[in-house]
Amino acid sequence: MKKSLLALAALGAFASAAQAQSSVTLYGVADMNLEYVSHMGSQTPTIANGFNAGQGNNLYRMSSGGLSGSRWGLRGVEDLGSGMKALFVLESGFGLDNGSLQQGGRMFGRQAYVGLESAQAGRFTFGRQYTTLFDLLANFSPSGYATQYEPVVAQLGLNFRSDNTAKYTGVFGPVTAIAHWSFGNGVAGNGEVPGQFRRDTGYGAGAAYAAGPFGVTVAYDQYNPTLSAAGDTGTFKKAAVAGSYAFGAAKIMGGYRWGQSKAQNGTALLRDNYYWIGANYQVLPALGLTLQYTYDDVIKLNNVNVTNPWQIGFIADYNLSKRTDVYLTTAFSKNAGLNFDTSAISFANGYFLGTGKNTMIGAAVGIRHKF
Repeated sequence: MKKSLLALAALGAFASAAQAQSSVTLYGVADMNLEYVSHMGSQTPTIANGFNAGQGNNLYRMSSGGLSGSRWGLRGVEDLGSGMKALFVLESGFGLDNGSLQQGGRMFGRQAYVGLESAQAGRFTFGRQYTTLFDLLANFSPSGYATQYEPVVAQLGLNFRSDNTAKYTGVFGPVTAIAHWSFGNGVAGNGEVPGQFRRDTGYGAGAAYAAGPFGVTVAYDQYNPTLSAAGDTGTFKKAAVAGSYAFGAAKIMGGYRWGQSKAQNGTALLRDNYYWIGANYQVLPALGLTLQYTYDDVIKLNNVNVTNPWQIGFIADYNLSKRTDVYLTTAFSKNAGLNFDTSAISFANGYFLGTGKNTMIGAAVGIRHKF
Protein backbone atom coordinates (compact mmCIF):
# COMPACT_ATOMS: atom_id res chain seq x y z
CA MET A 1 0.00 0.00 0.00
CA LYS A 2 2.79 2.40 0.94
CA LYS A 3 4.62 1.58 -2.29
CA SER A 4 1.45 2.31 -4.29
CA LEU A 5 0.96 5.67 -2.55
CA LEU A 6 4.60 6.59 -3.14
CA ALA A 7 4.29 5.64 -6.80
CA LEU A 8 1.15 7.78 -7.20
CA ALA A 9 2.82 10.70 -5.45
CA ALA A 10 5.87 10.44 -7.73
CA LEU A 11 3.64 10.23 -10.80
CA GLY A 12 1.71 13.32 -9.69
CA ALA A 13 4.91 15.26 -9.13
CA PHE A 14 6.18 14.27 -12.57
CA ALA A 15 2.90 15.35 -14.19
CA SER A 16 3.04 18.71 -12.41
CA ALA A 17 6.63 19.28 -13.58
CA ALA A 18 5.70 18.36 -17.14
CA GLN A 19 2.72 20.73 -17.04
CA ALA A 20 4.91 23.57 -15.77
CA GLN A 21 7.24 23.09 -18.72
CA SER A 22 4.45 23.17 -21.31
CA SER A 23 1.77 25.74 -22.05
CA VAL A 24 -0.98 26.58 -24.51
CA THR A 25 -2.18 30.18 -24.66
CA LEU A 26 -5.45 31.45 -26.11
CA TYR A 27 -5.08 35.00 -27.43
CA GLY A 28 -6.73 37.41 -29.81
CA VAL A 29 -7.78 40.88 -30.88
CA ALA A 30 -11.26 42.30 -31.43
CA ASP A 31 -11.11 45.55 -33.43
CA MET A 32 -14.18 47.39 -34.72
CA ASN A 33 -14.81 50.90 -36.06
CA LEU A 34 -17.26 53.21 -37.80
CA GLU A 35 -15.82 54.41 -41.10
CA TYR A 36 -16.36 57.10 -43.74
CA VAL A 37 -14.87 56.78 -47.25
CA SER A 38 -15.16 59.30 -50.09
CA HIS A 39 -15.32 58.56 -53.84
CA MET A 40 -15.85 54.84 -53.29
CA GLY A 41 -16.62 52.95 -56.51
CA SER A 42 -20.03 51.33 -56.84
CA GLN A 43 -18.68 47.99 -58.12
CA THR A 44 -15.66 45.74 -57.87
CA PRO A 45 -13.28 46.22 -60.82
CA THR A 46 -12.68 43.02 -62.79
CA ILE A 47 -11.24 42.00 -66.14
CA ALA A 48 -14.81 41.39 -67.35
CA ASN A 49 -15.89 45.00 -66.72
CA GLY A 50 -12.62 46.51 -67.92
CA PHE A 51 -11.49 47.35 -64.37
CA ASN A 52 -14.32 49.87 -64.12
CA ALA A 53 -15.10 50.74 -60.49
CA GLY A 54 -18.27 52.61 -61.41
CA GLN A 55 -19.49 55.91 -60.08
CA GLY A 56 -17.82 57.19 -56.91
CA ASN A 57 -19.95 57.94 -53.85
CA ASN A 58 -19.53 58.51 -50.12
CA LEU A 59 -19.66 55.34 -48.03
CA TYR A 60 -20.57 54.97 -44.35
CA ARG A 61 -20.08 51.57 -42.78
CA MET A 62 -19.01 49.44 -39.83
CA SER A 63 -15.58 47.85 -40.42
CA SER A 64 -13.65 45.11 -38.67
CA GLY A 65 -9.94 45.75 -38.15
CA GLY A 66 -8.73 49.34 -38.02
CA LEU A 67 -5.36 49.14 -36.30
CA SER A 68 -5.24 45.33 -36.08
CA GLY A 69 -6.97 42.55 -37.94
CA SER A 70 -9.53 40.86 -35.69
CA ARG A 71 -8.28 37.40 -34.80
CA TRP A 72 -8.07 34.60 -32.30
CA GLY A 73 -5.31 32.07 -31.91
CA LEU A 74 -3.61 29.31 -29.97
CA ARG A 75 0.09 29.46 -29.16
CA GLY A 76 1.82 26.49 -27.57
CA VAL A 77 5.30 25.67 -26.32
CA GLU A 78 6.89 22.59 -24.73
CA ASP A 79 10.26 22.57 -23.04
CA LEU A 80 12.19 19.56 -24.39
CA GLY A 81 15.24 20.15 -22.24
CA SER A 82 18.82 21.11 -23.09
CA GLY A 83 17.69 24.50 -24.34
CA MET A 84 15.29 23.00 -26.91
CA LYS A 85 11.58 23.81 -27.28
CA ALA A 86 8.76 22.59 -29.48
CA LEU A 87 6.21 25.22 -30.51
CA PHE A 88 3.12 25.83 -32.62
CA VAL A 89 0.83 28.70 -33.62
CA LEU A 90 -2.70 28.50 -35.05
CA GLU A 91 -4.21 31.92 -35.80
CA SER A 92 -7.59 32.61 -37.39
CA GLY A 93 -8.69 35.94 -38.86
CA PHE A 94 -12.37 36.91 -38.73
CA GLY A 95 -14.64 39.82 -39.58
CA LEU A 96 -16.00 41.17 -36.32
CA ASP A 97 -18.79 42.96 -38.17
CA ASN A 98 -20.37 39.76 -39.51
CA GLY A 99 -18.43 36.86 -37.97
CA SER A 100 -17.05 35.60 -41.29
CA LEU A 101 -13.69 33.93 -41.76
CA GLN A 102 -11.02 36.07 -43.46
CA GLN A 103 -8.05 35.14 -45.71
CA GLY A 104 -10.26 33.44 -48.28
CA GLY A 105 -12.29 31.51 -45.72
CA ARG A 106 -9.34 29.61 -44.22
CA MET A 107 -9.81 28.35 -40.69
CA PHE A 108 -6.30 29.45 -39.71
CA GLY A 109 -5.56 31.88 -42.51
CA ARG A 110 -3.31 34.25 -40.62
CA GLN A 111 -0.78 31.69 -39.37
CA ALA A 112 -0.53 27.94 -38.96
CA TYR A 113 2.85 26.40 -38.20
CA VAL A 114 4.85 24.05 -35.97
CA GLY A 115 8.55 24.05 -35.20
CA LEU A 116 11.56 23.70 -32.94
CA GLU A 117 13.57 26.38 -31.20
CA SER A 118 17.08 26.14 -29.76
CA ALA A 119 18.65 28.76 -27.55
CA GLN A 120 21.87 28.38 -29.52
CA ALA A 121 20.79 27.50 -33.07
CA GLY A 122 17.60 29.56 -33.46
CA ARG A 123 14.05 28.75 -34.55
CA PHE A 124 12.89 26.48 -37.40
CA THR A 125 9.18 26.58 -38.29
CA PHE A 126 7.03 24.90 -40.95
CA GLY A 127 3.59 25.86 -42.29
CA ARG A 128 1.69 29.01 -43.30
CA GLN A 129 3.80 31.96 -42.15
CA TYR A 130 4.79 35.54 -42.80
CA THR A 131 7.61 36.14 -45.24
CA THR A 132 11.05 37.43 -44.29
CA LEU A 133 10.28 40.80 -45.86
CA PHE A 134 7.14 41.17 -43.73
CA ASP A 135 8.91 40.32 -40.48
CA LEU A 136 11.97 42.49 -41.02
CA LEU A 137 10.03 45.61 -42.08
CA ALA A 138 7.41 45.31 -39.31
CA ASN A 139 9.40 47.35 -36.78
CA PHE A 140 10.06 50.03 -39.39
CA SER A 141 6.42 50.75 -40.24
CA PRO A 142 5.24 53.87 -38.33
CA SER A 143 1.65 52.59 -38.23
CA GLY A 144 2.70 49.01 -37.45
CA TYR A 145 0.97 47.52 -40.52
CA ALA A 146 -2.33 49.10 -39.51
CA THR A 147 -4.97 47.06 -41.29
CA GLN A 148 -7.21 49.85 -42.54
CA TYR A 149 -4.98 52.48 -44.14
CA GLU A 150 -1.54 51.13 -44.96
CA PRO A 151 -0.48 50.00 -48.48
CA VAL A 152 0.98 46.79 -47.11
CA VAL A 153 0.25 44.73 -50.25
CA ALA A 154 1.80 47.34 -52.54
CA GLN A 155 4.85 47.36 -50.27
CA LEU A 156 5.29 43.63 -49.60
CA GLY A 157 3.33 41.80 -52.29
CA LEU A 158 0.29 39.51 -52.10
CA ASN A 159 2.54 36.70 -50.88
CA PHE A 160 3.41 38.33 -47.53
CA ARG A 161 1.67 35.33 -45.98
CA SER A 162 3.01 32.19 -47.64
CA ASP A 163 1.74 28.61 -47.57
CA ASN A 164 3.98 25.54 -47.33
CA THR A 165 6.84 27.57 -45.90
CA ALA A 166 10.01 26.52 -44.09
CA LYS A 167 11.48 29.40 -42.11
CA TYR A 168 14.54 30.10 -39.98
CA THR A 169 14.89 32.88 -37.39
CA GLY A 170 18.06 33.44 -35.40
CA VAL A 171 18.83 36.13 -32.84
CA PHE A 172 22.49 36.87 -32.23
CA GLY A 173 22.85 39.76 -29.83
CA PRO A 174 21.62 42.90 -31.61
CA VAL A 175 21.29 41.06 -34.95
CA THR A 176 18.22 39.11 -36.11
CA ALA A 177 18.61 36.94 -39.23
CA ILE A 178 15.61 35.44 -41.08
CA ALA A 179 15.24 33.28 -44.18
CA HIS A 180 12.33 31.36 -45.70
CA TRP A 181 11.43 29.06 -48.57
CA SER A 182 7.87 28.40 -49.79
CA PHE A 183 7.24 25.17 -51.71
CA GLY A 184 4.01 26.61 -53.13
CA ASN A 185 1.93 29.65 -52.25
CA GLY A 186 -1.79 29.54 -53.01
CA VAL A 187 -2.17 33.23 -53.95
CA ALA A 188 -2.06 32.77 -57.75
CA GLY A 189 -2.05 28.95 -57.98
CA ASN A 190 -1.64 25.86 -55.85
CA GLY A 191 2.05 25.13 -56.17
CA GLU A 192 3.63 21.77 -55.35
CA VAL A 193 2.78 20.43 -58.83
CA PRO A 194 4.61 17.29 -60.03
CA GLY A 195 7.21 18.15 -62.64
CA GLN A 196 6.81 21.92 -62.03
CA PHE A 197 9.05 22.58 -59.06
CA ARG A 198 9.29 26.34 -59.62
CA ARG A 199 5.54 26.91 -59.78
CA ASP A 200 4.30 29.29 -57.02
CA THR A 201 7.53 28.95 -55.05
CA GLY A 202 9.06 31.83 -53.14
CA TYR A 203 11.97 32.66 -50.90
CA GLY A 204 13.62 35.49 -49.03
CA ALA A 205 16.37 36.41 -46.62
CA GLY A 206 17.53 39.38 -44.61
CA ALA A 207 18.77 40.74 -41.32
CA ALA A 208 18.03 43.51 -38.85
CA TYR A 209 20.26 45.32 -36.36
CA ALA A 210 18.89 47.07 -33.27
CA ALA A 211 20.95 48.66 -30.52
CA GLY A 212 19.87 51.51 -28.27
CA PRO A 213 17.85 54.09 -30.20
CA PHE A 214 19.04 52.95 -33.64
CA GLY A 215 17.72 50.23 -35.91
CA VAL A 216 18.33 49.19 -39.52
CA THR A 217 17.25 46.30 -41.75
CA VAL A 218 17.79 44.92 -45.24
CA ALA A 219 15.73 42.16 -46.89
CA TYR A 220 15.03 40.43 -50.21
CA ASP A 221 11.93 38.57 -51.40
CA GLN A 222 11.13 36.61 -54.57
CA TYR A 223 7.84 35.04 -55.59
CA ASN A 224 7.26 32.92 -58.73
CA PRO A 225 3.47 32.95 -59.24
CA THR A 226 1.44 30.98 -61.78
CA LEU A 227 0.45 33.32 -64.62
CA SER A 228 -1.33 30.97 -67.03
CA ALA A 229 -3.41 27.80 -67.13
CA ALA A 230 -0.40 26.04 -68.63
CA GLY A 231 1.57 26.70 -65.47
CA ASP A 232 3.84 29.47 -66.78
CA THR A 233 5.41 31.35 -63.90
CA GLY A 234 6.45 34.93 -63.39
CA THR A 235 9.32 36.34 -61.37
CA PHE A 236 8.33 38.97 -58.81
CA LYS A 237 11.29 40.45 -56.93
CA LYS A 238 11.45 42.93 -54.06
CA ALA A 239 14.34 44.28 -52.00
CA ALA A 240 14.12 46.78 -49.16
CA VAL A 241 16.19 48.76 -46.71
CA ALA A 242 14.80 50.68 -43.73
CA GLY A 243 15.98 52.47 -40.60
CA SER A 244 14.68 54.01 -37.39
CA TYR A 245 15.88 56.29 -34.62
CA ALA A 246 14.24 56.97 -31.25
CA PHE A 247 14.76 60.06 -29.13
CA GLY A 248 12.77 60.96 -26.04
CA ALA A 249 9.08 60.27 -26.62
CA ALA A 250 9.47 60.20 -30.41
CA LYS A 251 10.62 57.70 -32.99
CA ILE A 252 11.20 58.36 -36.68
CA MET A 253 11.46 55.66 -39.33
CA GLY A 254 11.40 55.19 -43.05
CA GLY A 255 12.54 53.01 -45.90
CA TYR A 256 12.80 52.19 -49.58
CA ARG A 257 11.54 49.13 -51.46
CA TRP A 258 12.74 48.25 -54.98
CA GLY A 259 10.35 46.13 -57.04
CA GLN A 260 10.40 44.31 -60.37
CA SER A 261 7.75 41.89 -61.69
CA LYS A 262 8.28 39.99 -64.96
CA ALA A 263 6.17 37.60 -66.99
CA GLN A 264 7.33 34.10 -67.98
CA ASN A 265 8.89 35.47 -71.18
CA GLY A 266 10.84 38.17 -69.35
CA THR A 267 8.48 41.03 -70.25
CA ALA A 268 8.35 43.62 -67.48
CA LEU A 269 4.91 43.76 -65.86
CA LEU A 270 5.79 46.29 -63.18
CA ARG A 271 8.89 48.18 -62.13
CA ASP A 272 8.51 50.59 -59.21
CA ASN A 273 10.28 52.27 -56.30
CA TYR A 274 8.25 52.49 -53.09
CA TYR A 275 9.15 54.95 -50.30
CA TRP A 276 7.78 55.61 -46.82
CA ILE A 277 8.60 57.86 -43.88
CA GLY A 278 6.84 58.61 -40.62
CA ALA A 279 7.00 59.09 -36.89
CA ASN A 280 5.46 57.97 -33.60
CA TYR A 281 5.09 60.40 -30.70
CA GLN A 282 3.94 59.43 -27.22
CA VAL A 283 2.18 62.62 -26.10
CA LEU A 284 1.02 61.09 -22.82
CA PRO A 285 1.54 57.65 -21.28
CA ALA A 286 -1.89 56.72 -22.63
CA LEU A 287 -1.93 58.74 -25.88
CA GLY A 288 0.20 58.01 -28.96
CA LEU A 289 0.19 59.79 -32.33
CA THR A 290 1.41 58.46 -35.69
CA LEU A 291 2.02 60.25 -38.98
CA GLN A 292 3.06 58.39 -42.15
CA TYR A 293 3.68 59.32 -45.80
CA THR A 294 4.00 56.75 -48.61
CA TYR A 295 4.84 57.23 -52.29
CA ASP A 296 5.11 54.80 -55.19
CA ASP A 297 7.24 55.78 -58.18
CA VAL A 298 5.84 53.59 -60.97
CA ILE A 299 8.58 53.51 -63.60
CA LYS A 300 7.06 50.90 -65.92
CA LEU A 301 3.70 49.16 -66.06
CA ASN A 302 3.29 47.38 -69.40
CA ASN A 303 2.18 50.17 -71.75
CA VAL A 304 -0.15 51.83 -69.24
CA ASN A 305 0.50 55.42 -68.21
CA VAL A 306 0.14 55.56 -64.42
CA THR A 307 0.29 58.72 -62.34
CA ASN A 308 2.33 57.96 -59.25
CA PRO A 309 0.13 57.45 -56.17
CA TRP A 310 0.88 58.89 -52.75
CA GLN A 311 -0.84 58.76 -49.39
CA ILE A 312 -0.64 60.44 -46.01
CA GLY A 313 -2.09 58.83 -42.89
CA PHE A 314 -2.64 59.85 -39.27
CA ILE A 315 -3.49 57.80 -36.16
CA ALA A 316 -4.40 58.92 -32.63
CA ASP A 317 -4.53 55.97 -30.21
CA TYR A 318 -5.65 56.29 -26.56
CA ASN A 319 -5.23 53.40 -24.10
CA LEU A 320 -8.08 52.94 -21.64
CA SER A 321 -6.16 50.04 -20.09
CA LYS A 322 -3.39 47.61 -20.98
CA ARG A 323 -5.84 45.63 -23.07
CA THR A 324 -8.33 48.16 -24.44
CA ASP A 325 -7.80 51.28 -26.55
CA VAL A 326 -9.87 53.69 -28.64
CA TYR A 327 -8.54 55.31 -31.79
CA LEU A 328 -8.99 57.67 -34.70
CA THR A 329 -7.37 56.67 -37.99
CA THR A 330 -7.55 58.67 -41.19
CA ALA A 331 -5.84 58.82 -44.58
CA PHE A 332 -5.81 60.82 -47.81
CA SER A 333 -4.74 59.15 -51.05
CA LYS A 334 -3.94 60.82 -54.38
CA ASN A 335 -4.03 59.08 -57.79
CA ALA A 336 -5.35 55.85 -56.27
CA GLY A 337 -7.82 54.45 -53.82
CA LEU A 338 -6.69 54.15 -50.21
CA ASN A 339 -3.76 51.75 -49.80
CA PHE A 340 -2.91 52.34 -53.48
CA ASP A 341 -5.86 50.32 -54.76
CA THR A 342 -5.83 50.76 -58.54
CA SER A 343 -6.29 48.49 -61.53
CA ALA A 344 -2.54 48.75 -62.06
CA ILE A 345 -1.02 48.26 -58.62
CA SER A 346 -3.41 46.30 -56.42
CA PHE A 347 -7.05 45.47 -55.76
CA ALA A 348 -6.15 43.76 -52.53
CA ASN A 349 -7.65 46.17 -49.99
CA GLY A 350 -11.03 46.93 -51.51
CA TYR A 351 -10.91 50.74 -51.69
CA PHE A 352 -11.94 51.11 -55.33
CA LEU A 353 -11.64 54.69 -56.57
CA GLY A 354 -14.72 55.78 -58.51
CA THR A 355 -14.45 56.45 -62.23
CA GLY A 356 -13.16 59.94 -62.98
CA LYS A 357 -11.93 60.52 -59.41
CA ASN A 358 -8.28 60.86 -58.36
CA THR A 359 -8.47 61.33 -54.58
CA MET A 360 -9.94 59.38 -51.68
CA ILE A 361 -10.35 60.15 -47.98
CA GLY A 362 -10.96 57.60 -45.27
CA ALA A 363 -11.63 58.18 -41.57
CA ALA A 364 -12.63 55.78 -38.81
CA VAL A 365 -13.26 55.88 -35.06
CA GLY A 366 -12.90 52.55 -33.32
CA ILE A 367 -12.23 50.42 -30.29
CA ARG A 368 -9.74 47.56 -29.95
CA HIS A 369 -9.60 44.92 -27.23
CA LYS A 370 -6.75 42.45 -26.83
CA PHE A 371 -7.16 39.18 -24.92
